[in-house]
Amino acid sequence: MTLKLKHIDRFKDRHGITRFYFRPPGGKRIPLPDESDPGFLAAYEAAQASTAPVEKKAKVRGAEGTFDRLAYDYYRSTDFLGLKPSTQAKNRGLIDRFCEEHGKRLVRQMTRQNVSTIIGKKASTPAGANNLLKILNMLLRFGIANGYRTDNPAAGVKKFKQGTYHTWTEDEIEQFEAKWPIGTPERFAFALHLYTGQRRSDVCKMTWAAYDAARNTIDVAQDKTEAKLTISVHKDLRAVLDVTPRRHMVMLPTMSGKARSVAGYGNWLADAIGAAKLPDRCVLHGVRKAAARRLAEAGCSANEIMSITGHKTLSEVERYTKEAGQKALSKAAIVRLEEHSKDR
Repeated sequence: MTLKLKHIDRFKDRHGITRFYFRPPGGKRIPLPDESDPGFLAAYEAAQASTAPVEKKAKVRGAEGTFDRLAYDYYRSTDFLGLKPSTQAKNRGLIDRFCEEHGKRLVRQMTRQNVSTIIGKKASTPAGANNLLKILNMLLRFGIANGYRTDNPAAGVKKFKQGTYHTWTEDEIEQFEAKWPIGTPERFAFALHLYTGQRRSDVCKMTWAAYDAARNTIDVAQDKTEAKLTISVHKDLRAVLDVTPRRHMVMLPTMSGKARSVAGYGNWLADAIGAAKLPDRCVLHGVRKAAARRLAEAGCSANEIMSITGHKTLSEVERYTKEAGQKALSKAAIVRLEEHSKDR
């Protein structure tokens, strides 16, 4: 009696003898004894077991208790998955670079001195050092909540003092505008920054749909703060908007008519700033500061400035207001001094 088993390949050889093989789809043939042989079923089961797919275990990053494992757990957590994609990418980049050197270290053995030493090695790049310290604080707090240790050795480690971005002067603004007249996409981009006070991540994705010519406003949904703003359009920005062709749904597409990436947009404007032969201190973020500085010099309150820039706290905009107020007071003081000198 012929057995009804799966994947049995049977045929007669040139001598007329029936041969039996186990051959799964796409697999190699495994010889079997004659089906009348008492060991046939055992041989069949062995062949079947040898070709069964091995269930792969999920690859777990790092040994238990290490920073590699802590990073692995963090990436799978709601703490990480609940972040915006851009923030996820930034955090993952910092953590992975840290783990390249320290991933095999046990989290429970990290000391405050260890953290100070690691951060201190980045003293030449204060911003980078502070970003790493921030991410270590976050990662270690996650570790405490998940049983890796009971304290945070990064807490209390001092940040490096960082320089601030240069605020563009009026002469520098005029120099850029002289190089890039109205009608050029570079001038259009610059005007959007100068008269809305937004970051590059927000300006590069501005759409024509957000511009309401009848109401004379531009709607902005900030990427970093998630603030939703409606900004009145300055007459000088309106003059640029009115002569700019609408080639794409976004206001600042590439020459090939595609939306720009944030990094690509930043590089494009950095090249435009360089072409205007401005000093190295003139970077794109400084235009945002110039926008806030102009508002402060016009007598706007901190809250009024925040309504344009979208800052969440008063501390940053109050500094612009204070600087503008200092300039006005110093000018008035010198005028008084000169008038006093005439009376001598």
